[in-house]
Amino acid sequence: MELTLSDKRIKDLLKEVIIELIKEKKDLFYEIILEAIEEIALANAIKEGRKNNFVSEDKIFAILEGQA
Repeated sequence: MELTLSDKRIKDLLKEVIIELIKEKKDLFYEIILEAIEEIALANAIKEGRKNNFVSEDKIFAILEGQA
């Protein structure tokens, strides 16, 4: 005996499983979403920083050494 499922039924079952996982593991999914948002924000900040002029290495060391 062979069991067959339609594409729609498979899709519906997968949705149910994913929703159930999210309900049962809210903390885990919260952490995953939060980390993804933080990564996106970091990437955007890096892109924004790259639009500006770069500071020379000498100027950075002068500031660190208290000469600026």
